[in-house]
Amino acid sequence: MKYNNIKRTNLLQTAALLERAAESGNTKWRQLFHIMPKTGWLNDPNGLCRFNGEYHIFFQYSPFDTKPGTNFWGHYKTKDFISYEYLPPALCCDQNFDCHGVYSGSTLIDEGKMYLYYTGNVKQLGDFDYITKGREHNLILAVSEDGLSFNDKALLMKNSDYPSDCTCHVRDPKVFKRKGKYYMVLGSRTTADTGEVLVYVSDNKTDWKLVNRLRTAEKFGYMWECPDLFFLDGKEILAFSPQGIEPEGFKYNNVYQSGYALLQGGFTSPNCSVGEFEELDRGFDFYAPQSFEAEDGRRIMMGWLGLPDLESYYENPSNKFGWAHCLTILRELSLRGNKLIQKPLKEYEKLREKELSVENQESVWALEALISYNSPVKAEISIHGDCKIIYENSVLTLSFGKSGYGRKSRSVRLQSLEEIRIFCDSSSVEIFVNGGEEVFTSRFYPENYSGIKPRENYEALKIWQLKGFEYI
Repeated sequence: MKYNNIKRTNLLQTAALLERAAESGNTKWRQLFHIMPKTGWLNDPNGLCRFNGEYHIFFQYSPFDTKPGTNFWGHYKTKDFISYEYLPPALCCDQNFDCHGVYSGSTLIDEGKMYLYYTGNVKQLGDFDYITKGREHNLILAVSEDGLSFNDKALLMKNSDYPSDCTCHVRDPKVFKRKGKYYMVLGSRTTADTGEVLVYVSDNKTDWKLVNRLRTAEKFGYMWECPDLFFLDGKEILAFSPQGIEPEGFKYNNVYQSGYALLQGGFTSPNCSVGEFEELDRGFDFYAPQSFEAEDGRRIMMGWLGLPDLESYYENPSNKFGWAHCLTILRELSLRGNKLIQKPLKEYEKLREKELSVENQESVWALEALISYNSPVKAEISIHGDCKIIYENSVLTLSFGKSGYGRKSRSVRLQSLEEIRIFCDSSSVEIFVNGGEEVFTSRFYPENYSGIKPRENYEALKIWQLKGFEYI
């Protein structure tokens, strides 16, 4: 279907004007080494891929407000994960089947082309609950031969094509090729308010047949968003973001969760079982992660450094400056037994500008610290005076004071503490524990930048001032 060129042109021109106006605006709390748009709202990473020697990172964003609305797919590309080129939006809501937002999806690289699959969101006017009626979640395909311009969109599936016991909420296609066939996983909410993942197969990338429905033996939330199925060490791993999970002690304390489960029996088999769900991140702000394969075979993941529907829980004061949210740093994935390990990309070592002492960190916004321990009974780290990391009684806790804007504390049990690696940007912190065994990701908004200061019981310490990403 041809683009609505008039609507598309008007949307993109308005977005460009807003972005240019924002360039001279307030820079307080803007990130230095995290991807973010120039203005407006950002949420899920999408379409992460390698194409013609470059990596493309798409993301949902709305330049018109600091809350989700007329969502586009924003677009960066990079060769080295350090220097980035900010490109015009790849997709915008210019058709009847995506008029209320270009929602999440993925990119398949095949036959020298880039195939973008996404959910086209439509909210009908009327008295609807927008769960069982009144909403359209359409499967849309757009194709690019150069990674810059995108050909006509095609409507591949609509709600009536999904199983009859699914609600209107079927979305977020992840498409991949395996052993000569094309597969797609879609997040779903059933009419019984049970979350699951639909598995489809195709021979031609456009006609899709349902082959399986992945679910847990017992109900686990009412909706599974943003599925991602990938393979490590011969094992099938399903990452997804379930909604409707009640807290259990230190587990599941955010409004929505993100995690993974190992699959047993093969993802297309009716006998496939979904293993125990493990959270990917223990912090306050991590959601909708997606992964892709780097040129050297590494499996790399990126998430949204934020969450939806959190207004009643905590705040993001950057909204008053016309922008909200960013993406996490990229993380290399591996398996340690059945445990998924996350480590910051090795490329980020190139951001290290100079090494600092504990006493010489005043007014430095971007920092990395590597702190080694020898199984201490207790340890404590302060970040800019208002963020604390405390290990005591085999529990590691991240907590905030005023800078958390409502964020209080998150914890995880650890048998021992061996290492903490911290990436601290202007308004975020990402903490990798024991070589990526556990991760805490959170926004926070300090007023004073006094640095990273461990208090006791550490064996070794290195702190670097980091330079920001370079933008072309």
